[in-house]
Amino acid sequence: MMRTYSEILSVHNARVKEWAALLERRGRDKQGKYLIEGYHLLEEALKAGAGVETILFLAEKGLPGELAALDGAAAAEWIGVSSAVLAKCSDAQTPQGVVAIVAKPAVGADALLAGAHDLVVVLDGVQDPGNLGTIIRSADAVGANAVVLGRGTVDLYNPKTIRSTMGSLYHLPIVEADLAELLPRARERGVRLVTTSLQAQRSCYETDLREPAWLILGNEAKGVSPGVASLSDVQVIIPMQGQAESLNVAMAATVLLFEAMRQRMSLK
Repeated sequence: MMRTYSEILSVHNARVKEWAALLERRGRDKQGKYLIEGYHLLEEALKAGAGVETILFLAEKGLPGELAALDGAAAAEWIGVSSAVLAKCSDAQTPQGVVAIVAKPAVGADALLAGAHDLVVVLDGVQDPGNLGTIIRSADAVGANAVVLGRGTVDLYNPKTIRSTMGSLYHLPIVEADLAELLPRARERGVRLVTTSLQAQRSCYETDLREPAWLILGNEAKGVSPGVASLSDVQVIIPMQGQAESLNVAMAATVLLFEAMRQRMSLK
């Protein structure tokens, strides 16, 4: 079946201005939407049933048939655009030929606590989009149940963050929450709160991560905030034999996640 689509070729079109506003957090918060770019990310979004509302593609190249045939594509509005319009809606130096406008999902702390939540990564003020994206990918790789973003953490829907997730943001819930409110509720449900600290005396390899555990990592420069650290049940350190003072937060998260997976696999 041939899919119909409209065309918008001028960068001065009002809709183009709305889409371009999604490159900034203020625009995303106001509209409740965000942009994704590239064939891989769009394919992952469609497969996951994300709220893909509008898909922009280069009119001169024609409708991308492989994407148009995917489940979920029929519900989206398809618009052929000029290269200038596509560039207006992209922060990449070389636009990848397709951009989509996606509705933000509504995933709250209540839904997280009501579902499976025995292995969760909690981020307290992580600032770098690449670090956040890498942590989400690592959480996805080990089969974690969710990632929680505390206040002060970089916006999940920052285009750089989205790119660095490589589609993993569509594979597990990602929840924004007030950690001072959420963490005590998690503990009440039997979760062990594990915080990383360079001053900790206990190695992560000596800590039981087989039971429900939330791994809490903090800001790149300051670490976990004192208020959040005070809520933890145990503080751990990743032992190192070389001369490096510490690991990048995304690397530290990856080490902890894979250690948790290793311990859990040993039970099978």
